[in-house]
Amino acid sequence: MNISAPISSIMTTEVVSVSPQDRLESVKKLLDQHKIHHLPVVHNNNIVGLISKSDFLLFQRIPNTDLDRFTEATRLKAFRAEEIMAINLKTLAPQDSIKMAIDLFIENDFHCIPVIEDQELKGIVTTHDILKMIKGA
Repeated sequence: MNISAPISSIMTTEVVSVSPQDRLESVKKLLDQHKIHHLPVVHNNNIVGLISKSDFLLFQRIPNTDLDRFTEATRLKAFRAEEIMAINLKTLAPQDSIKMAIDLFIENDFHCIPVIEDQELKGIVTTHDILKMIKGA
């Protein structure tokens, strides 16, 4: 296991994403269809946010009298990705080390880091990617 290797050696490059204006019904469909836990929100190839499956599930469970009048299907059609996405994300560059990703995961309470180059999303690295690397060592 070489934690000084670049993050590009273990990151996921075929990333499913949504736009800020996409309805949450599309978010749910993609999370379920692809069995993924993190969905970057991208505008003009630039990452503007991230939706985790746990954030999405939390949104679905939030008790709010204003929202209670909506059925689940109506509620998912009424809200957009930009309304529940996390912003001000920590990011890495493809050449950053795996150790940098590990340090970010340890210091923060998240499980996915977008990998960007020239402001453009190139991939994501997750704690699962780190575990797969360790298992293969």
